[in-house]
Amino acid sequence: PGRDRDPSRLTVLPPRYKPPATETNPALEDPTPDYMNLLGMVFSMCGLMLKLKWCAWIAVYCSFISFANSRSSEDTKQMMSSFMLSISAVVMSYLQNPQPMSPPW
Repeated sequence: PGRDRDPSRLTVLPPRYKPPATETNPALEDPTPDYMNLLGMVFSMCGLMLKLKWCAWIAVYCSFISFANSRSSEDTKQMMSSFMLSISAVVMSYLQNPQPMSPPW
């Protein structure tokens, strides 16, 4: 019976596997969709208020990137509102001035 408690026979187990970030551990989540969503909102507001077509098109681009990088579990209401805002910025800027965009150079 004394042999079972011999300290020289104890084995050290390797550390347990830690899975990547989940909803309980969001430390490793990718912030790209959130940043692109925010950029899309800012550019679409600039496109609407300042009537800049290139801002409106950048807003559409940012909305697509945000949608492509998002997870399916995320709330899509904010993403869809950002996308609709950017589309409306493009539509309104072309309704006010139907000429094609002139190159900046």
